[in-house]
Amino acid sequence: MSFFGIGADVSTGQASPPAPHPSSPIPVLGPSIGHGMRVTLGETGLEIFPLMLGGAEFGWNIDLSTSHRIIDRYVELGGNALHTADSFSAGRSEHIIGQWLASRQARDDTVVAVRVGAHPDNPGLGPVNLVRAVEASLVRLGTDHIDVLYLDGADTSVPLEETLATAEWLIGSGKVRHLGAAAFTPERLVEARILASAGYPRFTVLDAHYNVVHRSAFEGDLRLVAGAQGIAVTPSHPLAHGFLSGRHRSRDRVGLSARGMQVAAYLNRRGQKVLKALDAIALELSVPDAAVAVGWLLAQRTVVAPIVNAYAPEHVEELTQGVGVQLSRAHLGELSRAAQ
Repeated sequence: MSFFGIGADVSTGQASPPAPHPSSPIPVLGPSIGHGMRVTLGETGLEIFPLMLGGAEFGWNIDLSTSHRIIDRYVELGGNALHTADSFSAGRSEHIIGQWLASRQARDDTVVAVRVGAHPDNPGLGPVNLVRAVEASLVRLGTDHIDVLYLDGADTSVPLEETLATAEWLIGSGKVRHLGAAAFTPERLVEARILASAGYPRFTVLDAHYNVVHRSAFEGDLRLVAGAQGIAVTPSHPLAHGFLSGRHRSRDRVGLSARGMQVAAYLNRRGQKVLKALDAIALELSVPDAAVAVGWLLAQRTVVAPIVNAYAPEHVEELTQGVGVQLSRAHLGELSRAAQ
């Protein structure tokens, strides 16, 4: 299995070998990560580790035992917030997380966030499907409530008022504690806040696709609206599908899988400039490129906790170093210039 998820090359059926890092191996150094390291997740009041561990690969590229080892290592390093979606591996991700919560008796110590709206059995955000989706997630997770329910903004066919009315019932019944938005436009967030002024639940968290090479979609009106509304941002794809880990540097090594094609899209002149800047900063700070990419996100306004995915416990160790990375203005400027 290659680092940060370039899967098997469909032409050969074999895992694509990782490209060599110019300064590898980089030791896992940096500041220690403790269980006392917590940030407030916006207006939810939840205290979480500054990285949420995503379960997108659980049950798909990672089996149950490896998934549990990854979560264990995340918790050992201070983590306490897990993110998944009912559509990840057709619900297997939720099953795996639910089994971990039960076997470790960790539900009370763990913030569980779930995105709904894309499962084929309960698609969209209509009232009936939304309730069914939440009920199904609760069963798979083996819990009686979801701490943060992210609503998938891909479905714009249902009036937002209907969706929020259903969310209000879910919150009132105790099945959901707080409401998040995923892939919402600025206009939809403004509409939601207008409805909130009439008594509907407020979005307090936002999942937006954001990283050092994918910036324009967030850094305009979306960030302005999130900041004005006091919404905590938990960016997804912080490593640009693994590209910002620095392990994938040539098209002939990323393979023909869907993930490989996503990475290949960044293997251009601009992407190489970004990798060069990451390499230099990582070498200076004695941390991996992935940690610098995470540190860059945590230095951005409104960002509270990126959602990171890992393929092995050692990847968690590299990612969590980003929490302790202190990037100077010069570092941030170098990365911004490289990404232009």
